[in-house]
Amino acid sequence: MSSVTTFLWFDKGAEDAAEFYVSVVPNSRILDVQRDPDSNALAVRFTLDGQQFAALNGNPNFQPNDFASIYLERSTQEEIDTTWEALLDGGTPTACGWLRDRYGVSWQVIPAELPGLLSDPDPAKARAATEAMLAMQKIDIDKIKEAHAAA
Repeated sequence: MSSVTTFLWFDKGAEDAAEFYVSVVPNSRILDVQRDPDSNALAVRFTLDGQQFAALNGNPNFQPNDFASIYLERSTQEEIDTTWEALLDGGTPTACGWLRDRYGVSWQVIPAELPGLLSDPDPAKARAATEAMLAMQKIDIDKIKEAHAAA
């Protein structure tokens, strides 16, 4: 496992958030939970599809924002739809495949083939794909591919 860990700060609910995330992302699990003497969770270590994370119940001084997000690549539209709907439960959609979950953490739910369409060597195709994506909240890869092909 990598020595690099993404660290998430919560006012409270770190354990709930970690349990939610591992239920949404396949190949994920809770590694351990550090508890205080009253059995309240202080910190949680978990993996999301092999990437290590830590979550801390800190205090309300620091709130999540879009400065950092969890980038989650999906292979099919069905995976995009399923993941998006699960993470969006209690959250807020933003734009271009981004959303904020019920805990305030920002996610990008992105099709694996999107970067290739957006960086096509043909500037007209790349622009058409980008413009299609910019008009979306949840990514619809077929619509982006249609715009790309039509350019």
